[in-house]
Amino acid sequence: MFELLKKVLAPIGPSGLEGPVAEVIREEIKDYVDTIEVDALGNLIATKLGKAENPRKVMLSAHMDHIGYIVTGVEKEGFLRVTNVGGIGMNNSYNRHVVFAGGVNGVVVAQPVAGQPALKDLFVDIGAADREDALKMVSLGDVCVYAGECFRLGEHRVAAPAMDDRCACALLVKLLQTVGDTQDTIIAVFSVQEEVGCRGAKVASFAKEPDIGIALDVTGWGDTPGVTQPEIKLGEGIGVKVMDRASISNPELREALMAAGEKAGVKTQREVLPYGGTDAGAMQTSRAGIPVCTLSVPCRYVHSACEVIDMRDMDAGLKLLQAYFA
Repeated sequence: MFELLKKVLAPIGPSGLEGPVAEVIREEIKDYVDTIEVDALGNLIATKLGKAENPRKVMLSAHMDHIGYIVTGVEKEGFLRVTNVGGIGMNNSYNRHVVFAGGVNGVVVAQPVAGQPALKDLFVDIGAADREDALKMVSLGDVCVYAGECFRLGEHRVAAPAMDDRCACALLVKLLQTVGDTQDTIIAVFSVQEEVGCRGAKVASFAKEPDIGIALDVTGWGDTPGVTQPEIKLGEGIGVKVMDRASISNPELREALMAAGEKAGVKTQREVLPYGGTDAGAMQTSRAGIPVCTLSVPCRYVHSACEVIDMRDMDAGLKLLQAYFA
């Protein structure tokens, strides 16, 4: 799955500009599903029809977008003023290599201020001589993201920006490629604009009216020095969410997913996340409401330039889902 993960990680696709990611995914899944469509917001929606007489419709949602910095102004000296698209943290913003979709490279810098710098104090240095030179390279409203280096850490772990949530996109692609015939209809949504409010999953679940919703996303970690919450460890299996700030998982669905993991012989971790949310929150309250749960890939250093996952947890998630649909 590592080679597939690298393909899905490669495109630049910040919130609202996920098209390049969708094109890569479309090529990977087109021979394994019955229909593919792109809706008004840009969600890539693939449907694999179930073989049952009256199949359940199970929506799986993994978001394609990642966080970034949007250009809000250009100084006369050629430096770009920016603000956040999604959950940008200051601690991850100092002197970071960023890149625009057109290939322009830059460095995010915080100007010296009294006290703690804030987002308004950030600028991007793209090597421009002045404002006119800068505007030849970028435009107001362009978005840059952390430069996309993907590298291994030891035998099982991989670091890259956009692991949130491209690793789950890769997991969903691999499921479609390997699951075979199913009794349930699988509605695979590669969603947009999750990082700015789960907008894609909201409209997709409204349109497709699934009976069940399963979000695929990353979660936090509790296994590095000074970090013990949530009680999630890399390499100890896929997380099955109990609750986060956006959704409370349906108990029956949660236990069915846990049972599928046991059937598949893989490790699972019960996840209680005291912050954040996933596409499950949007699906849960769609129309008259649907039962939802989230399967979570443990991820260190979320929303940084080096988000780290363990490929054994990806494999566990795949085998759990294969067992669930068997």
